[in-house]
Amino acid sequence: MFSAAINVSYLIASVLFILGLKGLTHPRTAVRGNLLGAVAMLIAIVVTLLDRRIVHFEIIIAGLVVGSAIGLVLAMRVQMTAMPQLVAIFNGFGGGSSVFVATTAFLQAQAEPSEATPQFLVATIASSIVGAVTLTGSVIAFLKLQEFRFMRKVGGFTGQQVVNALLLAGALGMSVWVMSVPAEMGAYWGVVIFALLLGVLFVVPIGGADMPVVIALLNSYSGIAAAATGFVLDNTVLIISGSLVGASGIILTQIMCKAMNRSLTNVLFAKMQAAGGTTASADDVYGGRVKATSPDEVAMLLESAQRVVVVPGYGLAVSQAQHALRDLCNLLTSRGAEVLFGIHPVAGRMPGHMNVLLAEADIPYESLIEMDDINPQFESTDVVIVIGANDVVNPVARTDPSSPIAGMPILDVDKARTVVVVKRSLSPGFAGIPNPLFAADNCLMMFGDGKKALLELSAALKENAR
Repeated sequence: MFSAAINVSYLIASVLFILGLKGLTHPRTAVRGNLLGAVAMLIAIVVTLLDRRIVHFEIIIAGLVVGSAIGLVLAMRVQMTAMPQLVAIFNGFGGGSSVFVATTAFLQAQAEPSEATPQFLVATIASSIVGAVTLTGSVIAFLKLQEFRFMRKVGGFTGQQVVNALLLAGALGMSVWVMSVPAEMGAYWGVVIFALLLGVLFVVPIGGADMPVVIALLNSYSGIAAAATGFVLDNTVLIISGSLVGASGIILTQIMCKAMNRSLTNVLFAKMQAAGGTTASADDVYGGRVKATSPDEVAMLLESAQRVVVVPGYGLAVSQAQHALRDLCNLLTSRGAEVLFGIHPVAGRMPGHMNVLLAEADIPYESLIEMDDINPQFESTDVVIVIGANDVVNPVARTDPSSPIAGMPILDVDKARTVVVVKRSLSPGFAGIPNPLFAADNCLMMFGDGKKALLELSAALKENAR
């Protein structure tokens, strides 16, 4: 009877996890989805503690208090612009937890050799390898996203893929040793060490613009590690929830790669390189053709605009200009203009980065239009305001087969009547190539910090209205 109640509780928790994920697909149901997921986790934890007949709860309660305190501080203090870093480190925590649980289970099996069945050993090794790679890989992703100075000089090196292959081979070789001699702790620690090093070298050479793909992949890894840990502990709900996270992470990774027109192997093992031919220099593209503008001039343009589309990029997050952008858009809306937001799937540093950033500024979700839906509307758009985006609006993706971004789906902002680009300089994006949009006849460059530029633009609009 008790066993049946445990299984029913696990089933309820699993269903709630699925409903919670479904709720997260839309902002209107996201809060409810989060709540369902939290309730599912509470049920899973309580039932697991009862199932394992835990008697002494002191350490568990202490961990709960400490973890809750840390989570509360993070929730209150971390800015929305730092969400990619937070998501990255949370993935690492998940991977690290899997390693610790698997290691503890393996140590316990040393005292009771009968528990070291082949299924147990395979699950333990899988949890340790995937969890360790997730842990150190996520830490490196966090350091890159946080833009620590010492990370700017850290990158790939010649023969790195060979070293990575050797580390993977070493981890697998040690795994075979563990399977053959379960009592050999040295072999198990070898598995963990090789995997930890592999996680570091796996992420180090990957550029910042590819971080949406990496974060999605590491999120998937954390789920896979959790599912493997579920087999270690013989816990059904952990297997199900880990599988859900792993599968959703893989799907999201595929979506990100499709949005960049690149394969996952290209993102992980290659730099963006030209497909062939020569790339035009910045002087050839920009020389004498870039037209700088001022907030006053742009304000005059916007006064008569009926439709305005805003294209946010990573520069919007860096300058923390989302609230200034909201105020500008509210001002335009009050003057009768239709204001929409064109969202590229890989804009920013994590999946959905721009969506999260704009939601934090209370910009209506209905105004956020996905790339495939907004592209047909650019030809009838009066003014497009591009803030801190580069490669995702570069027209050479359509026109130059030899370009590093050839074939990458982009936002067709160059088809609008007028394009205003808010950017600090003409510096290239991650692809390292100039953007002909900046020198187009219908493009104006408003150089400067994004937040300052938008505030000045709002002030100019108000001044003209007097």
